[in-house]
Amino acid sequence: MQYDRIDARILEIVQKNNRLTSEVIGELVGLSATACQRRLKRLRSEGIIEGDVSIVSAKAVGRPIQMLVLVTLERERSDIIDKFKKAIKSSVEVVNGFYVTGDADFALYVTARTMEDYEQFTRRFFYENSDIKGFKTMVVLDRIKAGFAVPIEIPCEN
Repeated sequence: MQYDRIDARILEIVQKNNRLTSEVIGELVGLSATACQRRLKRLRSEGIIEGDVSIVSAKAVGRPIQMLVLVTLERERSDIIDKFKKAIKSSVEVVNGFYVTGDADFALYVTARTMEDYEQFTRRFFYENSDIKGFKTMVVLDRIKAGFAVPIEIPCEN
């Protein structure tokens, strides 16, 4: 997956606002709308742009309880890891999930309507899974920053 300086600028722009039209983005980077659309299509098809999303306030949609959960598996076998990854992907309560190094095997960002709902989630998702050794929950007091933007490296000209 390669991209050039113009692609890098397009990536910076769409990370800040993915609702801009190809015409506006094209003007900002010095391309026609059609050329910009082609580049965006290629960036998506090559997986450089993984998705176009809106960041929704969990609190505003009735899920004010937010937690970071560190999960440790009973043992690290590829089939157990794959099974747990699948469970993470299919859970609506788990907003983000990461397979990590360190003291835990996974780090999850989970939302809930109430602490009672979170308790029910833990019973279903963790306690009923014999492959889970344990988990630690940290309740989020305040979300300081929300986003998916990553710094874009500008390729060197050859």
